[in-house]
Amino acid sequence: MCGIAGIKTHNNSSIQTLERMVEALYHRGPDSSGWFQSNGYMGGMRRLAINHVTGGDQPLYNTDRSVVLLYNGEIYNSPEIRLDLQKRGFRFRTGSDGEVICHLYEIFGANVFEHLDGMFACALWSEPEKKLILARDLSGEKPLYYSILPCGGIVFASEARSLLKHPEVSRELDYQAIWDFPTFLWIPEPATAFRDIKALPRGHILVADEGGISVRPYANRFGPTQDIGNLSDRDLAELVRETVTRAVHSRLLSDVPVGSFLSGGLDSSIIATLASKKLPSLSTFTIGFEDLDDPYHGKADESSLAEATARKLGTKHHLVRVTGKEFKELLPDFCSKADLPFSVSSGLGVMAVARAARDFGVKVLLTGDGADEAFGGYSWYPLLDQVKNVTPDNVTPYPVSYQNFGMPLDKRLNVLAGYSGPEQAWAWHYYAAEIEKAKLFASEPFSNSLPSHRYFSAYKKADWQPVDYIRQDQQFYFPFEMLRKADRMTMAFSVEGRIPFAAPAVQALANQLKFSHMVKGNTLKWILRNAFKDLLPVEVINRPKHGFNVPIDHWLKNDWSDLLKSAFAPSSALSRHGFLNTGAEQIAMSMRDDPMRLNGHTLFSYIMLDMWLTHFNSLLTI
Repeated sequence: MCGIAGIKTHNNSSIQTLERMVEALYHRGPDSSGWFQSNGYMGGMRRLAINHVTGGDQPLYNTDRSVVLLYNGEIYNSPEIRLDLQKRGFRFRTGSDGEVICHLYEIFGANVFEHLDGMFACALWSEPEKKLILARDLSGEKPLYYSILPCGGIVFASEARSLLKHPEVSRELDYQAIWDFPTFLWIPEPATAFRDIKALPRGHILVADEGGISVRPYANRFGPTQDIGNLSDRDLAELVRETVTRAVHSRLLSDVPVGSFLSGGLDSSIIATLASKKLPSLSTFTIGFEDLDDPYHGKADESSLAEATARKLGTKHHLVRVTGKEFKELLPDFCSKADLPFSVSSGLGVMAVARAARDFGVKVLLTGDGADEAFGGYSWYPLLDQVKNVTPDNVTPYPVSYQNFGMPLDKRLNVLAGYSGPEQAWAWHYYAAEIEKAKLFASEPFSNSLPSHRYFSAYKKADWQPVDYIRQDQQFYFPFEMLRKADRMTMAFSVEGRIPFAAPAVQALANQLKFSHMVKGNTLKWILRNAFKDLLPVEVINRPKHGFNVPIDHWLKNDWSDLLKSAFAPSSALSRHGFLNTGAEQIAMSMRDDPMRLNGHTLFSYIMLDMWLTHFNSLLTI
C-alpha cells in the first residue's frame, strides 16, 4: 500500500517537482519512500508497509530490471501466482505481493492486469520499450489520476493534490463537475474538479509510449465458471457463500495486525465472522454517537448490537464514541483528505474508526461495503417492483424524491411513477435536483451545465427494470461513493481499508443475479442472508437494513447551523468565487427547515464545497 506519482515527459522536469508531488502523499505511506529515474521518466512513492514489512520497499523489478513497478494496493492471489512463476523458473528479490506483476509482464505484456485479484493502482515502466503503463483495479478501490501536459507528456498520481504540485498542470476548474457535485455528493469519474485532471477509469489501463497515449479496458477473468441461471436457490446460496468466503480469506493477506468494521448488521457481521475464524486476534471497531432518530431506519446508534456480536465472536472489540462536536472538529481533515469535493457524511465515522484503529496499532481494516449494491440491500429496492404498477400522478411543481419523508409513501410513489427512467434513478438514491441547484448556484459560471441525470440517460423509461436500478448502483454509486469513502477516509490516518465485497469474483457473480435473488417481498439481500443463515445469530440474519447513518439533518438545525450560515455568507469562498445566486442563503435555510423533504445531504455538500475552495485556494485559478 502506498501513494504513487510520476512524470513521463520530453522535458527535463525537475526531481524537485516529483519530490513535492510524492510528499503530498505522505499520509498514504509514512513508512518509507522510493524513487526511480530514467531517460524521459521518473517516479516515486510513499509506502505503508503491510506485506514483507522490512524488505518490500519499491520500486519493484523483474529479474534483469528492465521492468520497473511503482504500485499502490494488494494482490490477493499473489501467493498462487508466485508459486506458478517459481515453477516457470522466475526468481524473486522480495516477499512483496506486487513483485509478481513485474514477472507476469514478461509473459502477458499489458494484459498482465487481467490476472490480478486485488486492489491496485500501478505504474509499470518498460525500459527497453520506453513505455509507461498505468493500471487500475477492476472495482476501482485504489485511485489513480493523470493529466496530459502541454508538452505532450503525462503526469500521474494517487491524488489530484499531488498533480497540482506540477507547474504545468492547469488549476482551472471543471464547472460541469462542480454542478454535478451536490446531486451525488461526489464527482462522477472520470471527471474531477479540475478540467485537465482525469481519473483513470476502474478496470482500465493507460499506455503512453512513442505512439502516443491510449486508454482501454481489460477483462475480468474471475467470474463464475457456471451459468447460475440453472442453479437451484440452495446451490446458488452455496456458491455465494463460497465466493464471499474466498474473498474474505484472501483479503487477510498481511504481515501486520488486521481489524474489521462491525456495525451489528448483516454485511459487516459476515466479514467479521469469516475473518475471526482465521484470525483469533481480530480487532473489531464500532462507531457510536448520540442516540438520535434517523429518518430512514429509526435510532442512529447501533453500537450495542455490534458489541453483542463481538462478544459472540470473541474479538478484541473497540467502541469509538464520537459526538457531533467531535465530528465537526474532524471536518477540516475530512475535506483535506477527501482530496476532491466530497460530502458523504458517513465518511466522518470511517475517519474516526481509522484514527482509533491506528492508535491501537491496526493498519488494515476490513469493511462490509458493497453488499447492498451487489446483493440488493437498500430500503427502497422492494418498491422498484411496486412502482411499475402505480398510477402516475401529475408532476409536482417541486422536486420529489425518496427523500420526501414528509410525504406519504403512496404519494411519493405516485409522483415517481410519472418520472422518466433517468429521473427515477436520481429520485431513488440521490440528492440536489436541477431546480434546486439553479436556485442556489449563480447562473455564471454554470450557464452551460448539463443536467446531472444525464448519467442515467442510456435508458429510456420503458427499458428500465427493477434490476437495472440495482445494477446502476453497483456500477456507479458503489465505486464513486462507497469505495472512494473507504479509501480516502482510512488512508487519512495511514490505514488500509479492504472491501471483500468488491472482489472481482463477487462482483461478477452479483452481475448475474436476478431481482428475485436479491429481493423477495420485503426481504432484502435474500440470497446473501440464506447463504450465511447458519453461521450468524438469528437476530443478525433477521435484522432489517440499517445503514451507517450520520444525523446530518439534525445537526444542521442545531450544533452545525453556523456552518450552513458561514457557507452562504457574503464572505464565504463560494460567494467570493461567484458561485452563489442572489438570495441563496435564504433558500438554503428554507430547504433545511422543509418539513416535507430531507435536504441535509444537499446542504452539507455546499458546506464542504465552500471548505474545499478555501482549503485549496492557493492552488486554484478561477
